[in-house]
Amino acid sequence: MIALVLLGILALVVGGCVCVVWAERGGPRWARAVATVTLGAGELLRSFGKNRDQGLGQSADDGD
Repeated sequence: MIALVLLGILALVVGGCVCVVWAERGGPRWARAVATVTLGAGELLRSFGKNRDQGLGQSADDGD
């Protein structure tokens, strides 16, 4: 069951990446919309990861 969920997530990620490339080459409007959502989700995850790393760095410094 978990494998199916992971495969579904992988399919969404690959599909989003394909839409980003297709939109760069002048794809249809829906592909550009999917590309915008994909890039936005990537930025959101990146900022979440940065905030998490900063929090971990602060807690490590407090222990010294």
